[in-house]
Amino acid sequence: MTMTRFLGATALALSLAAPGNAETYIVTSPANAGEGTLRAALAAAASVGDGTDIIFIQTDQDITLTAPLIYDGIDDLEIIGQRQAIRAASDFALLTTTRATRLEIDRLRFIGPGNFSIEDQGPNGAPGILVDVPEGVIGNVHVRLQSVGISGTAGHGLHISDCTLAEACGGGEGGAGGGSDAGVILELLNVAVEDTANGRFDADGIRVDERGPGSIQFDAVGLRVNNVGADGVELDEGQDGHVLVTVSGGGFVRNGAYCDPELLTPFMPEQDEGEFDEGTTASDAIPGPIVESPDDGCFEREVDLYDDGSVEAYEFSIDVDDGFDIDEDGPGDIVATFTGTSMLENYDEGFDFDEAGAGHVEANFISIFAAENVDDAIKISEEGPGDVIGTVTTTEVISNGGVGIVYEEEDGGDLQLVILRSATVGNDGGELGIEAVQDGDGAGFVSIIDTEVADGIEVDGAEIDPD
Repeated sequence: MTMTRFLGATALALSLAAPGNAETYIVTSPANAGEGTLRAALAAAASVGDGTDIIFIQTDQDITLTAPLIYDGIDDLEIIGQRQAIRAASDFALLTTTRATRLEIDRLRFIGPGNFSIEDQGPNGAPGILVDVPEGVIGNVHVRLQSVGISGTAGHGLHISDCTLAEACGGGEGGAGGGSDAGVILELLNVAVEDTANGRFDADGIRVDERGPGSIQFDAVGLRVNNVGADGVELDEGQDGHVLVTVSGGGFVRNGAYCDPELLTPFMPEQDEGEFDEGTTASDAIPGPIVESPDDGCFEREVDLYDDGSVEAYEFSIDVDDGFDIDEDGPGDIVATFTGTSMLENYDEGFDFDEAGAGHVEANFISIFAAENVDDAIKISEEGPGDVIGTVTTTEVISNGGVGIVYEEEDGGDLQLVILRSATVGNDGGELGIEAVQDGDGAGFVSIIDTEVADGIEVDGAEIDPD
């Protein structure tokens, strides 16, 4: 089925590129709905179900939507634009797929209404692009974006959800919810996610929730993620499976500020932390959860109790976020390599990788510039019986609020860290540039070669071979 005939060179180019069983649809109208529109093309494609659907947006005008675009077909879907913008008139997801296992988008911009903040939240907190992984799928769900921009959304810029709890799946190391048997492959080439996720708590620029036995594979070249409300990128692998990451070029700048400390600090209790002797302080004697702030979810309240139920310690903090966050909570590894990437002015850590189960972490950084992040620039942590392996090469880590480079193994694995031809200057108030910790039964070795460390080295439980 074809909506419109191709003409000239466009027809030839796409016919050569298209798979033999592909159906092709042409968008000729920038209208929200009706004949020749993107909405009509998606509906027609969803009704076929015979392999691959290619949609070419021939109109050179921007497309303004008054309702979400939804593709509920099972075919692989490719949407090819000419750098037009698809705009949302209000806070709703611009594009959602519900059954497809392969989505490719080329040369398009997805733009939400914008101007969101903690004081002007989106009523729906909707993402720009949502890929909802079907529960029964096996193999891999593959998403590929090339020359795509996403901006102005209240919620995540791009959200791939393989989690039965959807938005309630949560982040971090909890592993809540179930998922399909499939893994997720995300490929990004010259993609920009900017000024997104500023209208809802814990909304990220790019978010992948993976539950079940599948892995996350994340490959990016020239990725730019700037001014995002929560994490610039969050990869959350909650159960079995690995997280495999390669990133080359691009940068992550000023992410994590939705929970604006300047705005929220006045709502903190006068005493925001405390420690007590056993039996002296009851739970109702310490400050309770914060209420009636612009967003109460922004506050973290941790309380430790003695065996008798009395309070040992409590602490409040404001939940700002990172440039690039990876959480792996099952028996799987984190393997990540970043090359030629900038990590600047993020409101918490720059790189923050946590592996909490029976897996290893291998994190390599080559020619990275990480500066003026509020907390640690590079923080790698393994809490289970796995090894931590890392190399940091030709990298500059400068004037971060926390430690410049942190690698820590908190259980029974080994720690191996090599830092070569790099520099750490002015981190942690000038106190600490490199921290390496082996806090369990394993061995640790740190080698620092041809590296300027102007702000100190701290090694615990490991041998050090400084240059």
